[in-house]
Amino acid sequence: MKRGGASTGRATAGLVLLHGRGGSADDMLTLGVSLALPAVALLAPEAHGRSWWPTSFLAPLTELGPWLEHGLDAVMRAVAELEGDGLPRHAISVCGFSQGGCLALEFAARHGGDLSAVFGFSAGLIGTADTNGEARDDLYGHRPKRFDYTSDLTKLAVDMSCHEHDPHIPLARFEESAAQLRRLGARVARRIYPGTGHAITRDDVTALRSHLNRGASITEPPNADA
Repeated sequence: MKRGGASTGRATAGLVLLHGRGGSADDMLTLGVSLALPAVALLAPEAHGRSWWPTSFLAPLTELGPWLEHGLDAVMRAVAELEGDGLPRHAISVCGFSQGGCLALEFAARHGGDLSAVFGFSAGLIGTADTNGEARDDLYGHRPKRFDYTSDLTKLAVDMSCHEHDPHIPLARFEESAAQLRRLGARVARRIYPGTGHAITRDDVTALRSHLNRGASITEPPNADA
């Protein structure tokens, strides 16, 4: 776990940063520092071998299960560490790219109800169970998943992005993920970039900075009673 940004006692908001396959905690801290928000504490877990799981996020959960649980535990520990520093959950956001983005969205669907926001760049939901459906071309030859989440996300903002032709994230799964998160009550903003790509864009960074710049000054939950 790597730390950066505002020191304990000075932070008014926190950001958990999740790297993609082959990336690192240091890479994501560089992104966090580039936001130039001195009141935001940064925390970046690092996956063993720099990969949260060894295959596509579209693979059967029978293959992904143990890896996914380990990744979700890492996010939970990072959020708990920021809480231990005195930050309430409504002042904490989670952001990830690629594998880390999928992990961020999955954490949102399962455990994110009290967070400030979750950002998934080049990402989609992993799902809760496998199905017996046929493999689909629009899922890159994988079978569909079940999305039996029961969380209440009515206080959560979710920001998602993906290219029209992402070599790792099918647009069909991206769109289904946005719909599932909205079903749970999340306020979902989505951006679909034209052409082929798999990257964090300038618009992604702008959206992240804008939310954190607002959130760093919030001392009460957005939906707190007057």
